[in-house]
Amino acid sequence: QMRLAESGGGSVQTGGSLKLSCAASGYAHTPQYLAWFRQAPGKEREGVAAIYTLHRLGDRTYYADSVKGRFTISRDSAKSTLYLQMDDLAPEDSAIYSCATSFSMQTKPLSGPYNYWGQGTQVTVSS
Repeated sequence: QMRLAESGGGSVQTGGSLKLSCAASGYAHTPQYLAWFRQAPGKEREGVAAIYTLHRLGDRTYYADSVKGRFTISRDSAKSTLYLQMDDLAPEDSAIYSCATSFSMQTKPLSGPYNYWGQGTQVTVSS
């Protein structure tokens, strides 16, 4: 069974940066989709960024409009780790961030469904 473990969350001020990591283990094949989601108190979970790993030209990335130009998703296959570099953070980015993976070609990058989820890591941005 695939296991995901996030790290790198914390508290920063507006305009600051954080880099989240998601370490994966317990799998034999690379998932088709790797993604970061976030959920703020009282709000629905939102797909933030995703990678499609089987594109013929290499990894294809997807971003929510709210984070385009500020967040960068990437992966290091050798380390089995997914990253989310978050720059120019704002208070509205505060949320619990979770990584997720899917082995299904039916998955939509920023909405799912996803098969495996991490426990999440808290990101708090103060003004």
